[in-house]
Amino acid sequence: MMIERPTVRIFLWIQAVLLLWWAAFYPGLFSRDSVLYLSHTIVGPWVSDHSVLYDALLWLSVKATGAVSPVTLLQTTGMALAISLLAQELKGLGAPRLPTTLAAVLLPFAPPFGAFSVTFWKDVPFTACVIGITAVCARIARDRGPTRGTLVALGAVMLGAGLFRANGFMVVGIVVLALMIIGKGARLGLAAVGLGAAAVPVLLTNLVLPQVGIVPPSRTFVYHTAYGDIAVAWKERTDLFTTQDVALMAEIAPLERWWRGGNCNTINPLIWRGDFDWRRSDELSPQVMALWQRILVEAPDQVIRTRLCRGAIAWRPGADRWSEGGATYHFSSRWFAWEYVGPDMIERHPELESFNLSPLSWPLHDVADQWLDASFAPDLDWLVWRGPIWCYAAYVALALAAWLRGNRWVLGIAAAMLGQQLAVLANISAQDFRYMASPIFIGFLMLPLLVRFWRAGRG
Repeated sequence: MMIERPTVRIFLWIQAVLLLWWAAFYPGLFSRDSVLYLSHTIVGPWVSDHSVLYDALLWLSVKATGAVSPVTLLQTTGMALAISLLAQELKGLGAPRLPTTLAAVLLPFAPPFGAFSVTFWKDVPFTACVIGITAVCARIARDRGPTRGTLVALGAVMLGAGLFRANGFMVVGIVVLALMIIGKGARLGLAAVGLGAAAVPVLLTNLVLPQVGIVPPSRTFVYHTAYGDIAVAWKERTDLFTTQDVALMAEIAPLERWWRGGNCNTINPLIWRGDFDWRRSDELSPQVMALWQRILVEAPDQVIRTRLCRGAIAWRPGADRWSEGGATYHFSSRWFAWEYVGPDMIERHPELESFNLSPLSWPLHDVADQWLDASFAPDLDWLVWRGPIWCYAAYVALALAAWLRGNRWVLGIAAAMLGQQLAVLANISAQDFRYMASPIFIGFLMLPLLVRFWRAGRG
């Protein structure tokens, strides 16, 4: 994929704006997860419950420079490159050049994009990869089929998605399946690329990483959404449980905890509480999964309703902010790493203080912080912080473009967004905006395409 000169100018503009966000929230916004990404690589044992690649980038940054800020700096570059490339490919498909350029250069001013790009989350490079997948699919649509170059590019960004998020292989699978359905003649090449991109992260996690001392994630962490399903069923359908089931659950946590954790919006009130015994849970996980499987067989509607509720961030435009855990989660707002891991941990491992906020410009920080806070207005949530409405707008735009241009490959541009929606519906833990960030950015960039082809369709 050749980068055109106007695309370079768009990239440089986006990069410049994102550097302002970087300076305002230097070294970057962070959460408890962010600190844990680094802490377990320093304290040990190194665990693959999150992205080992992202953990390694943080570890390498601290060891090489004594700071974590290079990671967020790289994130701004990755996000700027992904958006500028997608804008280039959409223009090649008929999106109006000036409006698409304006959409691209305005996007970094939006808090969901700007603040997100400078946050220590593995979801940021994952999102850049999903946008990159969409850009490559747009180039495939321009060429009316994959070439050797686009297959290589597609494999690279799909591999990145799989390495930065554990469920990235689901997005890869949907993209490859959609493209194989669309294009009969390219199925072998697409299958090979998709299989490689999906298999490498799985093989690394299960075969390679344990050989170098990186511990696989705990069973409770892997199956935590199933635990959430059981908790909701316990609260709503106690008739599904036998005496043996109840005894099993009581060994892991008090029954009161299971009842309180029966929240279909989030699994946090169940497993992230002091009276939930993770050690015992790991030991009994085979029995717990057998219980979940029985509930799934006996009352599939119960599990489906729970998953639809927990995965609402993927399909419902508005948040259920009146119920516990139903509001959209944006960012953590703490300033110091010790607030997440405690002062004793910081005293023993001062490297973790590299996360502490230290803005390079206080006036810039004040402006950015106020702008970010203003975007949290509840009435803006469905538009600014949730992806579904942007998915649906993009689907309409691409369907119209495919119909009016007589190019079925255009439909494949939607595959990454669809894959992300389905992955979140299948297995997600809470109503976090970051899980569906890419459709917001992709959908916004497609607005000019939607307007042009909507008008053409009506004409």
